[in-house]
Amino acid sequence: MRTRYAGFAILLVFVALLAVLLWYRQASLPIHEGTFITSGLQQPVRIERDGHGIPNIVAANERDATFALGYAHAQDRLWQMEINRRIAAGRLAEVLGEPALDTDKFLRTIGIARTAQSIYENLDIEHRDLLDAYAAGVNAYLNKRGGPLPPEFYLARAPKPEPWTPADSIGWSLMMAWDLARYSYSRELRRMQLAQRFSVAEINDFYPPYPGDAPAATADYAELYRLLGLKATPVTAFTAPAFGFGDGEGLGSNNWVVSGKRTVSGKPMLANDPHLALTTPSVWYFAGIRMPGLNVIGATLPGIPGVVLGHNDRIAWAFTNTGVDQQDLYLERINPEQPDEYQTPEGWARFVTRIEPIRVKGGDDVELTVRETRHGPVISGLASVEKGFKQPQFALALRWSALEPNDTTIAAIRALNKARNIDQAERALGKFQVVTQSALIADVDGKIGMVVTGRIPMRDRAHDLHGLVPAPGWDARYDWRGYLPVEQAPRTRDPAGGLIVTANHKVVSSKYAHHLTYDWFLPYRAQRVEQLLDARGKHDVSTFKTIQADVTSLAARDMLAMLKDAQPQTEAGRAALARLAAWDFQMKRDAPEPLIYHAWMRELKHRIFADDLGALTEDFVDQAELTSTLLHVLSGRAQARDWCDDRSTEQRFETCRSLAGEALDASVTQLTQASGRDVAGLRWGDAHRAVAEHRPMSSVPGLRRLFELRIAYPGDTHTINVGALSHRAEAPFSTRHTATLRAIYDLAALESNSVWVGSSGQVGNPFSDLYGSMQPLWRDVLYLPMRPPLARDAMTLELKPRR
Repeated sequence: MRTRYAGFAILLVFVALLAVLLWYRQASLPIHEGTFITSGLQQPVRIERDGHGIPNIVAANERDATFALGYAHAQDRLWQMEINRRIAAGRLAEVLGEPALDTDKFLRTIGIARTAQSIYENLDIEHRDLLDAYAAGVNAYLNKRGGPLPPEFYLARAPKPEPWTPADSIGWSLMMAWDLARYSYSRELRRMQLAQRFSVAEINDFYPPYPGDAPAATADYAELYRLLGLKATPVTAFTAPAFGFGDGEGLGSNNWVVSGKRTVSGKPMLANDPHLALTTPSVWYFAGIRMPGLNVIGATLPGIPGVVLGHNDRIAWAFTNTGVDQQDLYLERINPEQPDEYQTPEGWARFVTRIEPIRVKGGDDVELTVRETRHGPVISGLASVEKGFKQPQFALALRWSALEPNDTTIAAIRALNKARNIDQAERALGKFQVVTQSALIADVDGKIGMVVTGRIPMRDRAHDLHGLVPAPGWDARYDWRGYLPVEQAPRTRDPAGGLIVTANHKVVSSKYAHHLTYDWFLPYRAQRVEQLLDARGKHDVSTFKTIQADVTSLAARDMLAMLKDAQPQTEAGRAALARLAAWDFQMKRDAPEPLIYHAWMRELKHRIFADDLGALTEDFVDQAELTSTLLHVLSGRAQARDWCDDRSTEQRFETCRSLAGEALDASVTQLTQASGRDVAGLRWGDAHRAVAEHRPMSSVPGLRRLFELRIAYPGDTHTINVGALSHRAEAPFSTRHTATLRAIYDLAALESNSVWVGSSGQVGNPFSDLYGSMQPLWRDVLYLPMRPPLARDAMTLELKPRR
């Protein structure tokens, strides 16, 4: 009898738990229909959502529209907004404990939250009111929300969200800027590490110049560092921390615009697919806003007011990362007699210091002492930096253009949303200061143009290091001379060919008067876009869709042309080479050739460079995108040393050709043994899976599969339909960095013809049907109409002011 009662009790407990789970699943979802009374509104607002949860906000004025966008963001992305603002504020350890402490220390040191507050305080009253309205909308939802919080709050044992502040919005815009600019100083410190083992000429082989350019004419910084007494650095390579926008080597985007002379309609067309880290939910949130004098729709960033990418009824705009060098590192010599002083051109000066208290869940609170120099915060000593820089006689300071107390990016987004023609759009983009972007614009009058946004540092002509490596901070010639005037930034308007393409390649000619960067990305995606645009006389939305779906790799074409004489010794290796010889270079997910090719390249770069780099191989080679390096070496342009000679052997003199054959044999053997298939049975999609990670549940093995989105995916780093390889040891061929949205704008009929799709879904709660609803469409390069829902089909939420 007792056993029977125990069984009933267990059954009742199970049923109760199931009932609670089913209740929670429904109760935690955002409510998209109904009427709510809330404080903070002036007039009623309607939020009309379509079947994918994309809201169209209909308001009587701008303040109410901004309020409603904050409300909608909080409804659908509350955990994402909470974790994002904690990242920016350096407050992750309060929720995630000691594992997040290094991240907090880094972000407290560079001062994202402090800068954000300063920017807010320096804004004019009009734009402070705009940010206040957005924060009020977020907080109205926090106060009104009746159901339980999203599951991450309970799984992470996080407290109820604090009220949102305007500085939280600015902080996340600065984090966006960080992830788009950090590639610069990461490369600086890596070059510095290499300089302690290699000559400058050898480093220029490893990081070769942009195709057609000569290497930068720098001073011999390897000798400079030797004379300064820099000691050999640790064997671990430096990698700049990333906080949501992707790995540095894969950062990129595509956009292109054609004039009416190249379209069926006779009006311009514009396409955009920004490449950022795949996350669940996506970094983007689609929304439209309608009010008197404004009808705008596009991609927003949860936490930030306004449409960042999109169109209104008169113009469309699109961004790609320009990659201007907006960061410099400085070696600050420490006074051996007074360690609280550093050397300046005028003599010794004291570090400015402050104490940052950091709360750590489950551990003792930490007091972080932050030092600043005249150039900026001192980042040496931080865990992410110290593994690549241990020089006790020097501090390492960061100068970054985004750490200015004045910024008008919020005003730029607002003005861009309201622009009526290309001239007004260009003026708006002149206020977009936080990061450099190659912005394309088209208007309904038929004008097209490009302008580079952001603060562009001006370096002295005597600066003989050109921002490529850390410079002596006590030498005034390495200081910035201010920022390039907006009117001198790169721009073009209505080119004769009727076409502008930017894809993170070099967007200026050799005649451009000002220095932007030496670290442009290879031009393969831009070249392929131009090929496909030139292949047809006239374009429409369908041809633009085809271009965005293209997975032909011109990089693979060039690489295989240099490797056609490889001589594998195994039967499987020869079969693989035969397949590659007949391949059309398309990175299709159901084809074997992309997997064979990339496994071969991974093995080949290891065999070429491992003996030279030694203990640095894992970070500098195995986990890096070295297409430009491989092409430079295989083409014979690398002259500083014979990289293909294996210095660890004495018996023979290796050549690139012999290494290529050995690498192909080894990689194919590994692939066939691991899969149990022959060469013909391999499939790219089995290894090349798009992984949309969740912050922080991707780091919890038991929860990862519940929160992540994974799907077989085509493309690679150099295809238009990009799928940048992660190069992670556990899954080197997966992609975590690709087109996070695709959009096509037809200026002949912006509302009826424009289309878009996102990489996940609108709602950040994994229990929602809208969590990953767009992913299958996104994978197959299918689209949704970019227009408000019809009234009869809309889920309508009405917000009414409390009287």
